Amino acid sequence: MSWNTVTLDISDGVARLTVDRPDALNAMNPETLEELEAAIREAERESARVLVLTGAGDDAFIAGADIDYMREFSTPEALAYAERGQNIVRNLQEFPGVTIAAINGYAFGGGCEFSLACDLRVASERAIIGQTEIDLGIIPGWGGTQLLQRLVSDEVARRLVFFGERLDATDAHEHGLVGEVVAHDELYDHVDEMAAELASKPRHALYAAKEALNAFHETGGEGGLTVERRAWSGLFGTPDQREGMAAFVEKREPDFE
Repeated sequence: MSWNTVTLDISDGVARLTVDRPDALNAMNPETLEELEAAIREAERESARVLVLTGAGDDAFIAGADIDYMREFSTPEALAYAERGQNIVRNLQEFPGVTIAAINGYAFGGGCEFSLACDLRVASERAIIGQTEIDLGIIPGWGGTQLLQRLVSDEVARRLVFFGERLDATDAHEHGLVGEVVAHDELYDHVDEMAAELASKPRHALYAAKEALNAFHETGGEGGLTVERRAWSGLFGTPDQREGMAAFVEKREPDFE
């Protein structure tokens, strides 16, 4: 199945969901978010046991949200957009099967967050990962402040958010952001093998295992997301947000106050 900006292929219990905006480095805009939600629901309706999330082309997994679209947000608009992104995160976390992020390139901002929401992450050796929002005058708004701390230490999470560091695949693996790194041209074959093996497992036991594993992290999680959502949206309209996003769109270095 295909929409305008995503494609969904389902075979033998495995759904591959591809964000298909390679000319925009697969960045998220409202249409893509809507179609991504629809595709996840379709994969669930088709009883896929495994959902693989990736991006089209050789350059990007998902290079974040569409900054040109976001740059003039008011706080209420930003709050609504944060809620939409967090809904995708929630859909991935609650998908009744195993989700795998096949990170084939840039995974920044919202793209990093969507990968963190998956159960497993496999990175191409070309992958570069980071919560880069600080240089736009904002913070992660689609779950990053909470999701990072499921995988890395508090110190590492703070460094990634405060500095907006971009990690190559090797460093991301060393920090625990991805489970393994493979050669770029072997990524999809490797993920397909993983997905096929997982799809052969007993469905109910697999989902029960996922629910039990997720339960460890859920205490207080919703409260944390609420704090993050409000903090993220409240930054829209500030001088730093306006300057950071303007600089990005205009391809120059930001001049923050």
